Amino acid sequence: MRTRLLVPFVAITSATLLLTACGSGGTGTSAVAARSDRVPTTDVVSAEKKDEAAAKLLPAGTTQLTVAISVGGTPPGTTYLSDGTTLTGQDVDFTKAVAKVLGLRLKVEQASFEAILPALDSGKYDVGASNFGVTDERRRTIDFVTYVNDGQGFATRKDSKLSEVTDLRQLCGLNVATGAGTTFEATLEENRHLCTDAGEKAYQVQTYAEPSAIWSSVQQGRSDVVMSTINGLHYAVAHQPGLKFLNEYHRLDVGFAFKKGTKLAPAFRAAVNRLLADGTYARILKKWGTTGSAITTSRISPPELKG
Repeated sequence: MRTRLLVPFVAITSATLLLTACGSGGTGTSAVAARSDRVPTTDVVSAEKKDEAAAKLLPAGTTQLTVAISVGGTPPGTTYLSDGTTLTGQDVDFTKAVAKVLGLRLKVEQASFEAILPALDSGKYDVGASNFGVTDERRRTIDFVTYVNDGQGFATRKDSKLSEVTDLRQLCGLNVATGAGTTFEATLEENRHLCTDAGEKAYQVQTYAEPSAIWSSVQQGRSDVVMSTINGLHYAVAHQPGLKFLNEYHRLDVGFAFKKGTKLAPAFRAAVNRLLADGTYARILKKWGTTGSAITTSRISPPELKG
């Protein structure tokens, strides 16, 4: 069940009180409890203050926004704490921090990753916050405000003969697990022909709605390799036995997502830049072990990173 919540961020002071929601999100309570000791709970946001200059950039009368977040189950992405209801993750912290800078109240809705971007255009949500990579394809219909640099990478079991994937033709004949509706799925599908063009058996793209299902597939041998976020892969490999990180494949800026032509972007960019200046930004990345994804300034819908 997707639950709608009104969260007054300006009132949050507890180190462990984060965004809350009810429902499974694809992750059972027992699974969450089993890894609760590995999910950081340091409060790096509640001391943030409203910045009047940034708040003035909001459209007149804007005091509340609806934000859509996809719950994945693997930090630094959005997951649950051991209580099974409290959401946490890097995107959660950035969303909370920006809301505090802008003095906003947020109505939080859980949604599947692949459903969020289309729903922005319909007006169902005002903003999406789920590690959305900025691509030229997406920029045709979506506006972004960047806050980290992440991207695409590969991981597999330790017993795999793969040492790195620099060319997708190295995947020919293999089963590749990835998230549904992601840039990874798009990249893999667009390049399946590389194998058949070379006279080899095409790789099979196996898509899953939940990261936990991806890793189960790999651990149980149904999939040979995973393509996912660089940060998510590093975390999974560090906390699950029998896995190894292969390599980064393609870096991408990551941003808050909005309907094309939004008037919210300048305020969100100013808020992220405020977090960069006052140290909150660095504290969020340190908490989630993602300092390698730092940016120096936030931008609105920059061109896709190439190479």
